[in-house]
Amino acid sequence: MFDFFFKLGIHHILNFEAFDHIMFVIALTAIYSIQEWKKVLILATAFTLGHSTTLALATLNIIYVPSDLIEVLIALTILITGVANLFKTKDEFNPRLHWIKYAIAMFFGLIHGLGFSNYLKFMLGMKKNIVLPLFAFNIGLEVGQIVVISIVLLTNYILINKLKVKQREWNLVLSGAAIGMALLLIVERVPALFGA
Repeated sequence: MFDFFFKLGIHHILNFEAFDHIMFVIALTAIYSIQEWKKVLILATAFTLGHSTTLALATLNIIYVPSDLIEVLIALTILITGVANLFKTKDEFNPRLHWIKYAIAMFFGLIHGLGFSNYLKFMLGMKKNIVLPLFAFNIGLEVGQIVVISIVLLTNYILINKLKVKQREWNLVLSGAAIGMALLLIVERVPALFGA
C-alpha cells in the first residue's frame, strides 16, 4: 500500500494535468542558484509541512473549503510568488526575509494541500486506516517537488553559469511565465466561484 500511494504522490506532482502545482514550485525556485539548494529545500519542506497539514485535515473531513475557491487561491499563490520574484535585485542573504519566505511557503502549502485533498479522498475511497496512505502520498509529493526543483536549479546553472544568461533576465522569464499562467488560471477559474 505504501508503494502505491508513494507513486501516486510523485505522479500527482509531476502530472501535467496538475501543472499549477509544478508552476508554483518553479516560481518558488526561480530566483535561486544551484549553490543555494539548501535554502530551496527548506522552502520546499515548509511548503510540504503546510500542505501535509491541510491534506490530512481535509482528508479526515475536519475542514472543508469549496474546490472552486481552492483553485482560485492556488492560482493566486503562483501570482504572488511570481510578482515577489520580480523584486529580487540583490544577491546578499537576509535571514529575516528568508524566515518570512518560509512562513509564506508554509501558508501557501496549506492552500495547495486543500487542492490535493479531493484527489486523495477519491483514491482512498472507503479505507479505514488512512495514516500510512497519507504519509506515503506526502512523501511522494515531496520527492516530486525535489525532481522539479532539481530540474529548475540545473537549468538555472546551465543558463547562467555556462551560457552566461544574466540571472535577472532569466528570473524575469521564469517569473513572467508564472505570472502569465496564474493570471490565465484566475480568469478561467473565478467565474466558477459565481456559478458562471
